[in-house]
Amino acid sequence: MRAVEDALGITIPLNAQLIRNLIEGIQFIQDHVIHFYHLHALDWVDIVSALKADPAVTSKLAQSISDWHNSSEAYFKGVAARLKTFVDSGQLGLFANGYWGHPAYKLPPEANLMAVAHYLEALDWQREVIRAQALLGSKNPHPQTYLVGGMAIPIDPNSQNAINADKLAMIKGWLAQARQFVEKVYIPDLLAVAPFYKDWAGYGAGTGNFLAYGEFPQAADNSQLFLPRGVILNKDLSKVLPMDHNKVAEYVSGSWYDYGAGDAKSLHPWEGETKPNYTGPKPPYESMVGDNKKYSWLKSPRYDGNSMEVGPLARMLVAYGSGVKPVVDTVNLVLKTLGVGPEALFSTLGRTAARGVETLVLAQAVEGWVDALAANIKRGDYKVHNGEKWDPSKWPSEAKGFGFFEAPRGALGHWIRIKDGAIANYQVVVPSTWNGSPRDANGKRGAWEEALIGTPVANPEQPVEILRTVHSFDPCMACAVHVVDTEGREMVKVKVS
Repeated sequence: MRAVEDALGITIPLNAQLIRNLIEGIQFIQDHVIHFYHLHALDWVDIVSALKADPAVTSKLAQSISDWHNSSEAYFKGVAARLKTFVDSGQLGLFANGYWGHPAYKLPPEANLMAVAHYLEALDWQREVIRAQALLGSKNPHPQTYLVGGMAIPIDPNSQNAINADKLAMIKGWLAQARQFVEKVYIPDLLAVAPFYKDWAGYGAGTGNFLAYGEFPQAADNSQLFLPRGVILNKDLSKVLPMDHNKVAEYVSGSWYDYGAGDAKSLHPWEGETKPNYTGPKPPYESMVGDNKKYSWLKSPRYDGNSMEVGPLARMLVAYGSGVKPVVDTVNLVLKTLGVGPEALFSTLGRTAARGVETLVLAQAVEGWVDALAANIKRGDYKVHNGEKWDPSKWPSEAKGFGFFEAPRGALGHWIRIKDGAIANYQVVVPSTWNGSPRDANGKRGAWEEALIGTPVANPEQPVEILRTVHSFDPCMACAVHVVDTEGREMVKVKVS
């Protein structure tokens, strides 16, 4: 939407901007909580060890870090009984694929039981709070109410089929529920688990270069971003550089694509090409890796020639370096609580902590955006769409634009060229392409690959340490994730029925 709006010079109404912020904000909060508990926690939490926990001690632990209501001895005894039923049945279900008993797990049994309990609670929590996004966007995680020029969902105080006072009150209730879980469960859990893994502040640093497009405009014209736009190079938090989209380019030297100009060249997305040329893999897989070898369906985006990291850590570092007060205050509190300095942010542990910081900051901000929307409606402003340039016959013969968006996983860019009312070229550079990119023509690794350098692995057959760092980026499977065994052994079989 933003790419087309930029190409055609469309400014959306403030109401539309606020509705977009609310849809995106609640998706960030839900997505980050799901990631922490359901996609990443089991890299740190030993499920089977929780069976050894004393529910009374677990209760005391939980009450020492939060006043969350589910923290009694009886509650944790019930969770332990449910878990034992799973284990005794031999059908661990959603817990089946863990490396339980691995020496890299360090939490005491009681902390493991507490984490399992909150894992299960988060399943119910996320189902409820995402209703706020569904009400405004109709579908999660791909909203259906966006239009070029604004939003499709109407505002009408007298209609039950539109945004009105009752629906805003419902949304605010769901957002308060979301904030409470983040403040009383997610953040206390994060701060309780992290001290057992402080050594992971020394692993997973990655490229040291960070890119954030910025998000949550506080004005109709995409200005005054709540989370700022910027670039950090070489871990230098004292310099947040302005971001110039003209410095973005993609290589395909390590990718199964061809460029007409040659694979050694990089192309700006406006000139980008997507021409598949699959050349592998074929055993032995080690022949895939190395400089200038093709081994991925991901392209290699670079910023001014630099391999960049995007995502919650990039956003929080750019905001921290830019002096955004709620981010600065929260990051400093986390660092003080853990007894580490800012250098710890450049790590697997820092990446995981940054996601929690962002969740807390947004959970405390979104309710204010509901109030801002309500105040605007109270002033009699019901406009949600700008249709002034809707007629293609009035468009210029040629136009081009770009749209920046921060998805939960990171910077998402769209570039479009329009000619004679039709799309002449359209390219998207997604977060997992930035982070998971293969080596470029200059041999520079992407963020995932760089972050794995120096990672200790106790057992190559159970590489939980690798999972910790890769999962800290929250890779998107739909954006091309490939797992191969260098011996050519089959690791995963997917059946489609």
